[in-house]
Amino acid sequence: MTKDKHTDLIRAKAHDLGFSFVGIAKAEKMDEESQRLEDWLNKNHHGGMAYMANHFELRTDPTKLVSGAKSVISLMYNYHTDLKPLESSYKISTYAYGRDYHKVVRKKMKQLLAFIREEIGEIDGRAFVDSAPVLERDWAKRSGMGWIGKNTLLINPKVGSYYFLSEIISDLDLVSDEPIKDYCGTCTKCIDACPTDAISENGYVVDGSKCISYLTIELKENIPLQFKDQMEDWIFGCDICQEVCPWNRFAERHNESEFEPKAELLEMTKTDWQEITEEVFNHLFEGTPVKRTKYEGLRRNINFSS
Repeated sequence: MTKDKHTDLIRAKAHDLGFSFVGIAKAEKMDEESQRLEDWLNKNHHGGMAYMANHFELRTDPTKLVSGAKSVISLMYNYHTDLKPLESSYKISTYAYGRDYHKVVRKKMKQLLAFIREEIGEIDGRAFVDSAPVLERDWAKRSGMGWIGKNTLLINPKVGSYYFLSEIISDLDLVSDEPIKDYCGTCTKCIDACPTDAISENGYVVDGSKCISYLTIELKENIPLQFKDQMEDWIFGCDICQEVCPWNRFAERHNESEFEPKAELLEMTKTDWQEITEEVFNHLFEGTPVKRTKYEGLRRNINFSS
């Protein structure tokens, strides 16, 4: 088969597996992105996420992850839903409602990789779902699936940003896509709406140490008192910069049954959250991203937001 047919075959299978968008970029060292990452780290915007400074070369050179890499296949998997908890209750990020996306998307990535080997032949390739030092948004941008917005999330002009990103790096030579332009324009809605001023004045840079998602998930110590009364009822993650983004008016509901939240979760009041026991926590969040913060971490977040 030709390079074009290989590319078409992979795109078709990815869509069959439920991925909404597929983009392909040439596997090469990311010089511009390397400089931007280095600047971000030097400004300590990664806060306590020390792992962000590890394996720098792996993050910026795909051939260090897969020898002889020629292509990076980026994929988008929808997690948007119109289901919401009670308006007067505490909030968790939409992506955390259902089963852990690492498990759901990784299973599909393994199926896609197996399909490629079965239909095209034995290739050297690895699948990544937020599981290795890969600059996934930059690869998605390079593959034309969207642009990186002022909130630093990948935005697709047709459907917005409520998508998980994943990649396959392989030594298979495929047809690359072209990047698209940035359509943020003069909009500053995400910058203006961020209650902790985590997004820089001109956008495109987020101080991770100020981000509510970092404070409620990554930070292991007590949340600094300077953020008291700025959490806006978020107790795990934060969707504010996505909720206000005009491009998310095009967001469509996902079709993944494993991302559906338990009915009890949507009916919880603030009192229910404040009185949550470890047993209820385990029942509600078994197998979901919220388990990452553990019961004690969620209690800390609830108490801080109360």
